[in-house]
Amino acid sequence: MAASAACSFFFDAEPLGEPGMPALDACALCAKPLAHDSDIFMYRGDTPFCSEECRDEQMQLDAICSRQAARRQQRFSSGSDARRWHQESGKVSVAS
Repeated sequence: MAASAACSFFFDAEPLGEPGMPALDACALCAKPLAHDSDIFMYRGDTPFCSEECRDEQMQLDAICSRQAARRQQRFSSGSDARRWHQESGKVSVAS
């Protein structure tokens, strides 16, 4: 009987999975619990959502973030942000 209790202690627990991987127990957007007998809508391979609407909203948010990051990268690589930061920081170059 003691061995049975030990086995259930080690094997009945949910697996920990990989760090950084979302569990399949709640929607990644609205945190609604996911039933084991209902559909789970996946995005990017490992992110669960309770409905197509939640998944689509996350996809739209990701697209907005991606566009904003691309704009920031484009502005920074053009040098305008770097020049503006240098001017605003008040640093003065001294030629010798």
